Amino acid sequence: MNSAPARAHRAELAQQCVKCGLCLPHCPTYNLAQTESESPRGRIALMAAMAEDPSLTGPFPHLDSCLGCRRCEAACPADVQYHSLLQLTRAAVAPALTLRDRLMLWLLAHKPVLNKGLRLYRSAYSLLPRGWRILPKPETAAANGGTERADVAIFSGCVADVYEAGLRQNLLQLLNACGIPACIPGQQVCCGQAAAHAGKTRQASHMAASNRTLFIGYRNVLVLASGCTQAMKESLGEAAQDAGEFLLSRGESLKFRTAGGLRVALHQPCTASPSAYLALLKRIPDLHIQLLPDRGCCGAAGLQQFSHADQAAKLRQPILDAVTNETTDVLLSQNIGCRWHLAAGSPVAVQHPLQFMAQFLHDT
Repeated sequence: MNSAPARAHRAELAQQCVKCGLCLPHCPTYNLAQTESESPRGRIALMAAMAEDPSLTGPFPHLDSCLGCRRCEAACPADVQYHSLLQLTRAAVAPALTLRDRLMLWLLAHKPVLNKGLRLYRSAYSLLPRGWRILPKPETAAANGGTERADVAIFSGCVADVYEAGLRQNLLQLLNACGIPACIPGQQVCCGQAAAHAGKTRQASHMAASNRTLFIGYRNVLVLASGCTQAMKESLGEAAQDAGEFLLSRGESLKFRTAGGLRVALHQPCTASPSAYLALLKRIPDLHIQLLPDRGCCGAAGLQQFSHADQAAKLRQPILDAVTNETTDVLLSQNIGCRWHLAAGSPVAVQHPLQFMAQFLHDT
């Protein structure tokens, strides 16, 4: 990963940056720190130096603190492939990982052990000291259910296999109301996004290959967590689809009961546009929807909410302030990592949009 040809390729990617600085206002960490080293431009300069001089082996805290939100790419007039450069650099010079980070990544790669651990965590949650409760309490697991075999499959992810068991039932309920049979295949593994962000590209590639084999023959694979969507699309191509976008395109028959004036705030994750969910929520009568301002990133960014907790909390606060300043009954976010992070400080309940919608689904 750090051979001369690999370094030359990274140097070539870095040279695409024209140092115009148009990315700076779009970078959450730069806006927080107001230092060049916490900006995309500063990080590209560092990655260029690392490509030219292999003796630079770190640690590189300013590079490790990058959220990988890709907001800089959207603003770049030179089409710098920042995400590719970051992934390749982290693969060559891995970020500094704590023992907890390494344990989490190992568990993500060993899903049966992860699931058993999460179920044990659920059972012991009330007995644990508050400081040990690094994750919210998992809900009581529901049976996966679904049609034994169908053209549409639902991706269960890694931690979401336990944490989103109820949400998958909600999605099956909504799909059934549209007349669309779906199934939840077993033996699924993590999408690999967390491993790739940590520089473990071989582990990420292995996970992608496993899922690719598992989902052969399915026309559509629906992804509930926006943080997994891009990785699944890279692995499965057009078959992988955001669950909300799929429902929006197929759910003309969905009918909802009145929400009775409830007010929800819809979070905009950095991993996807919330437009599909906004359009779906608008179908619920007498529901007041507040689309929260786009803050770039809530700070969750996979394991970043644990490894860079202070930075993550500062990036989260403007979103929580926006919820507090409005009359809000429920905060909605389509990404599981964002929901965990937001729920840790939110004054109101935090749900996935489809979980919220399912409770208003009309019976007839």
